[in-house]
Amino acid sequence: MVLIAVFVLLVFGYSLVSQRLQRTVITAPMLFTFAGAATILLPEAARELVVDRELLLLFAELGLVMLLFTDASRISPSVLTAGRSLPLRLLGVGTPLTIVLGAACAIVVLSGLSWWEAAILGAILAPTDAGLGQVIVDSERVPLRIRQGLNVEAGLNDGLSVPFLMLFIVLAVAKDNTVSAGGVFVRLLGEQLGYGTLIGIGIGGLGGWLLGVAHRRQWMAPSLGQLGVVALPVLCVIVAEATAASMFIAAFVAGFAAQFAYKDAGRRSVEFAEDWGQLFNYFVFFFFFGTSVADIWGSFTPDVLLYAVLSLTVVRMVPVALALLGTRLSRATVLFMGWFGPRGLASIVLGLVYLEREANLPGTPTIRLAVIATVLLSIFAHGMSAQPGINLYARRIAGLDETSPEHLVPGDGSPEPPHGPRVGT
Repeated sequence: MVLIAVFVLLVFGYSLVSQRLQRTVITAPMLFTFAGAATILLPEAARELVVDRELLLLFAELGLVMLLFTDASRISPSVLTAGRSLPLRLLGVGTPLTIVLGAACAIVVLSGLSWWEAAILGAILAPTDAGLGQVIVDSERVPLRIRQGLNVEAGLNDGLSVPFLMLFIVLAVAKDNTVSAGGVFVRLLGEQLGYGTLIGIGIGGLGGWLLGVAHRRQWMAPSLGQLGVVALPVLCVIVAEATAASMFIAAFVAGFAAQFAYKDAGRRSVEFAEDWGQLFNYFVFFFFFGTSVADIWGSFTPDVLLYAVLSLTVVRMVPVALALLGTRLSRATVLFMGWFGPRGLASIVLGLVYLEREANLPGTPTIRLAVIATVLLSIFAHGMSAQPGINLYARRIAGLDETSPEHLVPGDGSPEPPHGPRVGT
């Protein structure tokens, strides 16, 4: 109970001064990561953490399931399919290139990793964190189109990275155990991806349809609509566990399917995420990330630190630049979007998912070190550079014409109004 008590007191204390801290460079991930690392000074808390690790991991997995469902349930097809769509470019081109380049850099910089182990690392670190980039999303000094592009990318690239991660894990295990990679690939498609997709379509489609009927006929109390939507991803977890399918793929597909049958699915799931999502974020940064940093602080090597720097710069910025070719965006905008791709919550949980698989790969210790070093560097580098970065970017684009690509309203190609709506509302 010591750990829980420390966490609850920290949440309460942060809530008291959260408004004041927003005007500083101190972010919630910084604070909770530091506090989690400091628990190493409490022997009783350290013993509790070892005992409750499995239970804590279950909470983290459920949190990622909810996050994936919420992200998918609010996908706007018009935003993704609009001409010169930034989210579609960043997701369809940028994310796969980030995984490939991340794997290539890992092979060069980190000794001892196989190609599949390097690919696992690339997939874990490919997703960006919308929470760490919230300052960018909320700033009206950044054009609406740029804010929305980064926001949608961060909301969906974790869902895109999950199938890659699952594939690379089974292929790495197959190679290490001299099992037929072709057979493993077929089994992955059938069980993890195939069953997961079918479960998501079934639960999301049928559940969304029932919620839609109940809503139209006024059978459902407005206050309980949120719980009805939240039950769908939890049901995906239960069915996926019983069928050896991927709960993450099932939840992501269910969120996408539910919105077509129940138009309020996205809004309801976002309401839940806004109410409880922050608490989940703090939970993961405190219990999992902060304590992990304390355990391996002295194990960071120069090559691991170099990879962390490359992951946040070259591995992120080159794919973004390639994805944005032909958009006529200014160099300042391309650099801004390339730099602000923070790594955080999704990478932590995907790393935990990988460790839970107990693949026993030779490169696992190196993968763990590289993930922790990259996320830790991102928390502080992106958190401290957010406001200065916005100020510099705003000055660089101040002279752009209203008809410039930066100021197009997402979806219709017209210039945005002087003060666009906040993304995600």
